[in-house]
Amino acid sequence: MSRQYHVAVVGATGAVGVEMIKTLEKRNFPVGKLSLFASARSKGKTLTFRGKPMPVHELTHDCFTGVEIALFSAGASRSREFADDAVKAGAVVIDNSSAFRMDPNAPLVVPEINPEDIKLHKGVIANPNCSTIIMLMPLWPLHRAAKLRRIVVSTYQAASGAGAQAMAELEDQTRDVLAGKPAVPKIMPHRYAFNLFSHNTAIAANGYNEEENKMVKETWKIFHDDTIKICPTCIRVPVLRAHSESIVAEFEKPITVEAARALLAKAPGLKLVDDRERNVFPMPIDATEQYDCLVGRIRQDLSQPNSLALFVAGDQLLKGAALNAVQIAEVLAQS
Repeated sequence: MSRQYHVAVVGATGAVGVEMIKTLEKRNFPVGKLSLFASARSKGKTLTFRGKPMPVHELTHDCFTGVEIALFSAGASRSREFADDAVKAGAVVIDNSSAFRMDPNAPLVVPEINPEDIKLHKGVIANPNCSTIIMLMPLWPLHRAAKLRRIVVSTYQAASGAGAQAMAELEDQTRDVLAGKPAVPKIMPHRYAFNLFSHNTAIAANGYNEEENKMVKETWKIFHDDTIKICPTCIRVPVLRAHSESIVAEFEKPITVEAARALLAKAPGLKLVDDRERNVFPMPIDATEQYDCLVGRIRQDLSQPNSLALFVAGDQLLKGAALNAVQIAEVLAQS
């Protein structure tokens, strides 16, 4: 990666945008020029990159001149409105929103799983939903070994998945409740402190919310296999950062706990945390600010043959968003 790239971050002042900038720096991505864009209310703010203050500019339709790689994390509506401008200006867009995930012309990529799909892009590459990425990281090596037949997954999703305002609301409500004051929901639909509730997305006709349906359809697209049966339940929990998931996976072939542990221990992007003697398993507090997803609690499903239960925790802002996007950019830069 000797050449340098003009990289833009769209939604630079948001929780994921800030992590994208940090990740570009930490991973030493070959940034020759960095342009930061956000809404008009963020114009004039500065963010730091490589020790230097970088101005945030207003996102406009003609702001992408010279940009080669554009990392978008400003929400689906902004992506739909501005991604085409970036592509027409010559950039490859790596989009973190839901806008293009199911677009047949946009590859949906987790670099540890399907990097070969990147070359099929027509200007836009989609970042999967955070819950999907964190689920698939441990399932992919197992799928390759024994072929998945069915997944039952329950998520424990942190406030970080809903952005900086939701994280602030959880902190504020926690202080209020501990001080004997009422917790007033403003960002989330329900009290967040000392509570949990079904994911705050719309319920579809099939009874599953938007987050749950994403996990099904995105898995099929990333794995290129729509025969896998998936039953998700997505829940918001009062954790600031990093999502966790309880997964039961049924396979076509038998797979032992020992074989699964061996596969997961050497899989890229994963760290095995499975200490039964000390009762130490993946926790969101340990996954926070970590690039790897933590996987453990690996055990045979007592109710079903050829089936394993496991637990995973991953930083939603990193592998679930910013890191995955930068990793896609790294594959682009190496190709």
